[in-house]
Amino acid sequence: MKTNTLKLSTLVMLMALTGCANKPTFNADILLTGGLLISGDGSPAIAKQVAICEDKICGIFAPDSKHIKAKKNIDVSGKVIAPGFIDPHTHSLSDLKSSTRNSNLNYLTQGVTTVINGNDGGGPVDLNAIKHTLHANGIGTNVGLLVGHGSLRKKVMGKVARHATEKELLQMEALLETAMQQGALGLSSGLYYVPGSYADTNEVIRLAKVAAKYNGIYDTHIRDESSFSIGLIPAVQEAIDIAKAANIHLHLAHIKALGVDVWGQSTQIIDLIKSEQKQGVSISADQYPWLASGTKLHSALMPKWVMADNNAAFYDRLNDPSLQSRIDSELAENLRRRGGPSAILITKFHDKSLEGKTLEQVADEWGESAIDSTKKLVQMGQVRIASFNMSAVDVENFMQQDWVVTSSDGTDGHPRKYASFPRKLKDYVLAKKLMSLETFVQRSSANTAKYFNIKNRGLIKPNYFADIIVFNPEEVIINASFSNWAKLTQGMQYVIVNGSIAINDYKFTQSYSGKVIN
Repeated sequence: MKTNTLKLSTLVMLMALTGCANKPTFNADILLTGGLLISGDGSPAIAKQVAICEDKICGIFAPDSKHIKAKKNIDVSGKVIAPGFIDPHTHSLSDLKSSTRNSNLNYLTQGVTTVINGNDGGGPVDLNAIKHTLHANGIGTNVGLLVGHGSLRKKVMGKVARHATEKELLQMEALLETAMQQGALGLSSGLYYVPGSYADTNEVIRLAKVAAKYNGIYDTHIRDESSFSIGLIPAVQEAIDIAKAANIHLHLAHIKALGVDVWGQSTQIIDLIKSEQKQGVSISADQYPWLASGTKLHSALMPKWVMADNNAAFYDRLNDPSLQSRIDSELAENLRRRGGPSAILITKFHDKSLEGKTLEQVADEWGESAIDSTKKLVQMGQVRIASFNMSAVDVENFMQQDWVVTSSDGTDGHPRKYASFPRKLKDYVLAKKLMSLETFVQRSSANTAKYFNIKNRGLIKPNYFADIIVFNPEEVIINASFSNWAKLTQGMQYVIVNGSIAINDYKFTQSYSGKVIN
């Protein structure tokens, strides 16, 4: 009897040592094996297996675990397994609504599995309608939606250049309340843009208080990122004042110091934000890793008062002889702030012969001043530009703050729409070593989810949605440039969205498994 007991205990010990001791079979749909897990919480990379069941992560196991039985086993040896990136600032809604670009492939190939839309004050007011459209259409990535202050204003009072009345404020509040109930993540503003620029601070506070009731956030393109109106630092202070008055989380969109007048002010802004954070104000920001911003020519250079009301009124003012002296003077100053006509690159226009040329080159070809060329161009159609206006020192100062996350602000005409996350990875993580790979992943996924109150995404963790990317950082290749901006990044071997494989061995699978998130 003793002999049999000894043999049995020895057998149990041997089974334990070999990993076979009474472990029930764990069934999964997909099992990723052989890779290094970067979970998104900032902890060091570690060898793990990751199991997916339907649309969720259902298990994380030691690399030598043998009891998992999966319908599909994927060997990702030599690769990183990370949470899908979350881009907090995109302009991809028109792509997602289209019948040909709804895969959002330019984001999937960057490793982005969730995009936020409705930034800069332009978010849709009727969320239920847009959610229905997106679900019916099928989308390649997840999407979260902000409600735009500018959209609310246009709905209630058009583009008139004045403050809102009490009646108009109540109408905007009611529209926002409905949108928040329909699942909006918060309120966005674009106080630099028309018509948001016509609002006073109190108007935004009133609306931010509505968003705060539903645990929403306040995401803002601040009133001035340069010296166009109130100045960069006062504009940041205005955003902070709004957040404090409304008791809401503040997220500063595409944080930057734009133009020579404010180069170097990143240090003061960082100090200001840290001081407010210490006093309990909740503040974060996002940033795209480029020295050039991207916008429309009229938004970059035209005085706001000239663009009031509608396009007909805008063009009338542009051609009014009595206003030319004032318009030319303000245009010249705005152009100076952005580095002059040689720093303005036309990247997208219906006249393809002008694409890839600077404003200076166009003016020379037309035999006129850059000011006159600008007034002519904005009346010919939408002109997208890249504006080379940022200091590398400021970009790196902001990037190293633990409250700044990765974004693209992706728009046509700028490579940031196709290569922002890879550019930060290649230039600032691998080459300049401003942060570790683990920190980069955390600031591209989990931190963004935290700041935007996105639940159960952004981490490789059981019961979280299976938004997962697999890649070798050294193999990521950036193909987009300012001269050829619409080129997909290469290097993502697998991209999984809600448990469905969207990119399989570097190839898009035609999977449209994205969801509208609340």
